Amino acid sequence: MQFPRTCLILCFALLLCSSFTYGQKASPPAPIALTPTPTPAPAPAPDYVNLTYLLSVAGPFHTFLNYLESTKLVDTFQNQANNTKQGITIFVPKDSSFKGLKNPSLSNLSNDQLKSLILFHALPKYYALADFSELSTKSPVSTLAGGQYTFNITDDSGTVHLDSGWSKTEITSAVHSTDPVAIYQVNKVLLPEAIFGTDIPPMPAPAPAPTPDISPAADAPSADSKGGSSSKSLPSNSSSRSIVELSLSIWSQMVLAVFGGLVLLF
Repeated sequence: MQFPRTCLILCFALLLCSSFTYGQKASPPAPIALTPTPTPAPAPAPDYVNLTYLLSVAGPFHTFLNYLESTKLVDTFQNQANNTKQGITIFVPKDSSFKGLKNPSLSNLSNDQLKSLILFHALPKYYALADFSELSTKSPVSTLAGGQYTFNITDDSGTVHLDSGWSKTEITSAVHSTDPVAIYQVNKVLLPEAIFGTDIPPMPAPAPAPTPDISPAADAPSADSKGGSSSKSLPSNSSSRSIVELSLSIWSQMVLAVFGGLVLLF
């Protein structure tokens, strides 16, 4: 009876060992540790552009800035510059351009017309100087005033000309040109036909160039004086010659008379 019991114990031990081995084989593999992919940092936001500061320190643009503030369009320009993908392009006249503006005058404009005039000086997109060559092929271009407030742009070998009908001017310098804001100086106020009409007075003709006053040298005799002196000298020469001939004729007659008298005596 001892042998069968021993065999039974061995079989039970083998069964436990096989079950343990199968359990190890059937257990799932340990998870593989994955390295997390770093998330790229977001692109830095463009710097906020303060148009009031730029216009106050960049040049003599105080009149245009005062109109911006009095019409409360500063916020409109700032929003277009900093809160849109298109950006803004502004054409700013110098203070002297407003002072020289007499006909037509801006003093008779209503508040809405004045707002449209200021918005007429801006395009609802950023344009670098190199972009105006292509933009000139799309004239007339729309402004921030919208509607019929358009003007023509031409690029003449890098010189950008603006023509609103009433105003013909050009970009004289780039005050600020970094996306999304471009500010360019112009030498005239842009006057839209949508406000002032299409009955544009003709441009005054340019003044004729002054004729240079060339005076003859004091020591140099003039042509008239030369001619006069020569014409006057001719009669004096002829008269002296006549006197000499007359004297010779008298003397010859006297000699002949004396000779004849001597012949008669002898």
